[in-house]
Amino acid sequence: MNVQELYTHAKTLIPGGTQLLSKRPENQAPGQWPAYFRQASGCTITDLDGRTYRDFGFMGIGACPLGYAVPAVDQAVIRRIQQGAMCTLNPAEEVALAEKLVALHPWAQQARFARCGGESMAIAVRLARARTGRSKVAVCGYHGWHDWYLAANYGKGDALGEHLLPGLSPNGVPRELAGTCLTFRANDLAAVRAILAENPGQLAAIVMEPMRYDLPQPGFLETIRELTAQHGIVLIFDEITSGWRYNLGGVHLNLKVAPDMAVFAKAISNGYPMGAIIGTRDVMEAAGTCFVSSTYWTEAIGPTAALATIAEHERLRPWIHFKRAGERVMAAWQEAARRHAEPISAHSSGPLSHFAFSGPDANVAKTIFTQQMLARNFLAIPAFYASVAHTDAGIDDYAAACDEVFHYLHAARARGPLAQALTGPEAFVGFRRLN
Repeated sequence: MNVQELYTHAKTLIPGGTQLLSKRPENQAPGQWPAYFRQASGCTITDLDGRTYRDFGFMGIGACPLGYAVPAVDQAVIRRIQQGAMCTLNPAEEVALAEKLVALHPWAQQARFARCGGESMAIAVRLARARTGRSKVAVCGYHGWHDWYLAANYGKGDALGEHLLPGLSPNGVPRELAGTCLTFRANDLAAVRAILAENPGQLAAIVMEPMRYDLPQPGFLETIRELTAQHGIVLIFDEITSGWRYNLGGVHLNLKVAPDMAVFAKAISNGYPMGAIIGTRDVMEAAGTCFVSSTYWTEAIGPTAALATIAEHERLRPWIHFKRAGERVMAAWQEAARRHAEPISAHSSGPLSHFAFSGPDANVAKTIFTQQMLARNFLAIPAFYASVAHTDAGIDDYAAACDEVFHYLHAARARGPLAQALTGPEAFVGFRRLN
C-alpha cells in the first residue's frame, strides 16, 4: 500500500483522516501531498514510498525550530526512557523546568504543565475564570479547539474566521456558551474598549497572541495591559507559536509587556509533547481552588525534552538565524513574484513568514505552487517557519525552485485559465468535512 492508498484507507477508519486539521493533505495538494513519513532528520523527510523532501513549510506545524531528530534532545529523552518515563511518583524534571521558566520570565513566579497547546490554553482560561469569578473571555488570535474558544462562532457568523482558520464549526459546543467568547482584531483598541463597555465587570481574561507575522502597533499591547489591570482582568499571552523563536522564552520579553499568564507548547520541546503555563503567584494559585489534573501530565519525557531543548536554545541562540533565514525566504518570494509578474502580498517577522496570491484564482495558484514544489522535492506552502536546519545552501535551492514555479505560473496564465495547470484537485480552504 503506497502513501496515497494508505491515506485513502485511513479516512475509512479515522474521522477527518488525521488528528490535526493542519496535517490534512487536502489542505495542500489533494492526492499528491504525502500524508505519512518514515523518517525525518534536519529538514529532510522521507515518506512511506521512499521519496525524500526538504521541509520548507511548517516544520512540524511549528514544533521543531531546532530541526527534526536533534541528537541533544533525543539523547536526553532516550536516557529518561531507559530510566523509566512514568511511575507512581512525580518526575523531578518538572521542578527543574518550572525553575528555568520562572528564571527566564522574571514577572512570573509559578508554572503548571500539560502536554499540548490547546489543553494548556484551556487550563489558563480555567484559572483566569477561577481567579476572577467571571465567565467571559475576549480573544485575539488562534487558541485551539476547546469549547471556551469555539463558542465565539455562536456569535456573529464566523467570528474566528479572521483568527487563522476560517469555517471552524462550533458543532458539539454547548449553545449555552454563546456570548462567553468575544473577538477583536490585532491593533484594534476601539474594539477592545467596546467589548469592555458592553460587558462591564464580566471579563475574566483577555487572551491574545502578542504577535505572529507582524509586530503590534506601538502602544497596542501597553494599552491592553493598562486596561486589564484597571478592570481586574487576567491578561494571557498565547506564545504557543511565537515562543522561543525571537529570544530565549516568550516574544513578550522583547515587546516589554508582561502578562499575568503566558502559555508555551510546540517549540518548547522540539517535537515532544509538552505544554507550560506560567504566571504570577496571585493568578496561578487559583489552581488550588479548581480541579485541573491529568495522569499523563506527570510523565517525564515532556519536561526532559523541554529542558534539553531550552539548553540547545541557550547554546545556539538560534533566533538570530531564524530572523535571517525568514528574511531571505521572503525576499526569494518577492523577487520571484517580481520577475514573473505574479502579484503577491508577503509578511515576515523573521522566524515566521507567509505570502498570499491575489485575485479570484488565488487558491488555484496556491495549489499549483505546492504541487510544483512537490515535483521539485520540497514540502512547500505559502508559509515558512524557520529552523536551524534551513541552511544558506538549502535556502538557495529553495529560492531557485520558487523562481521556476513562479515562471510556471506566469506561463500557465498566458495559455488560458490558470485552473488548467492544476495537476490534481484544488486545495481545500479552511475547515471542511471530508467525504
